[in-house]
Amino acid sequence: MESEIFGHVKGAFTGASNDRKGAALQADGGTLFLDEIGEMDLAMQTKLLRFLQEKTVQRVGEDTLRRADVRIVCATNRDPQAEVLAGRFREDLFYRLHVVPLELPPLRERDGDVLLLARHFLELSAKEDGKALKGFSPDAEAVMLAYPWPGNVRQLQNVIRSIVVLNDGETVTLDMLPKTLWSQSAPPPPRRAPQSPPEAHHPASRPVAATEIRPLEDVIRSAIEGAIDACGGSIPRAAAALQVSPSTIYRRVEGWRAAEHPK
Repeated sequence: MESEIFGHVKGAFTGASNDRKGAALQADGGTLFLDEIGEMDLAMQTKLLRFLQEKTVQRVGEDTLRRADVRIVCATNRDPQAEVLAGRFREDLFYRLHVVPLELPPLRERDGDVLLLARHFLELSAKEDGKALKGFSPDAEAVMLAYPWPGNVRQLQNVIRSIVVLNDGETVTLDMLPKTLWSQSAPPPPRRAPQSPPEAHHPASRPVAATEIRPLEDVIRSAIEGAIDACGGSIPRAAAALQVSPSTIYRRVEGWRAAEHPK
């Protein structure tokens, strides 16, 4: 890792048959992206911290210090603050890197992104395999929205790829989805045909008194909160059962909380 980032000179170690500039020197005047920074061992973290503080690079097997002005961008799938508390990540390096933090929420919290990405992957895979698949049935979409996607985008891409390989037709239906998606999703209620108003079947039915009519917002809140409770607190699953976007429920819940607890 040290050789990859900071470079080495010929003969610095076994297999070092040529000089290597290293990523830091190659990125001089630009940006160096370090992926999975949380996997870096403590010894390498110390050397990275020195580089960030002094903006100098010392290649492996060389005494000369070389200047490198580099913007650092890092990524990790771990909680960096938790790693600091566990002693696996240097606190001083954390504060050097944690200047403009950007958090990418998991796929299950990104509302319609699931279907947007699924359609994109379906188009790519179908074109590659010469298949006619080009969309999802409403029931399939509801299950995909309700599933928590622990493997995030990579898992979604793998699922779509498997569907395309194993199936034919024009529409991805519920039975084409892996059973693992069904087991952790709340299936949507069956679609019912529109019915005529009760008065059409029961002309003599009792008219509703004005005092019995509930405000529409109360009815909506009752339905949403009931669905969330029935789905174990999962808003995406509740949204799938109600056949609405999760963002619709998130906005309403936040609005209710803001009204009950004004700043």
